[in-house]
Amino acid sequence: MASPESFVRILAENKARDIAAQYPDSWIIGADTIVFIDGRILGKPRSKSQARTMLRSLSGRTHQVLTGYCICCENKKRSFSDTVKTDVKFKTLTNEEINWYIHTDEPFDKAGSYAIQGLGTFLVKSINGSYTNVVGLPVCEVIEYLIREGVVGFNFHDS
Repeated sequence: MASPESFVRILAENKARDIAAQYPDSWIIGADTIVFIDGRILGKPRSKSQARTMLRSLSGRTHQVLTGYCICCENKKRSFSDTVKTDVKFKTLTNEEINWYIHTDEPFDKAGSYAIQGLGTFLVKSINGSYTNVVGLPVCEVIEYLIREGVVGFNFHDS
């Protein structure tokens, strides 16, 4: 079985390559994010019960958020992929907090059942690593690669 880092990177590569085949002249960015705790990958919850179980497993503990990303341009024959990992520590959650949060519907369509950039910010006691990685795209790393490739740059004129 692939490591969580490899697993999420492969998901991102597949997404990017599928789109790159349709737009071969364009630079494409694909990304996927997972939550990892106790040797298990927590994906997106499919029910309130599953969201509750995920949030209880994260309560008062540190977990890892891993985002795999792939940047490619088919016609330039350029491709780069990597995985960024951030440690996230949750506060100890009460049943009332978990139930309230689940009923906001925010946990759905979110790996690990929470959105750090939304109402779920109150769940997070601390992070060690990239905040934008937890949101779903490690912006610093992506921009660094695009600058190295000359895809983006910083032009300005002093007045």
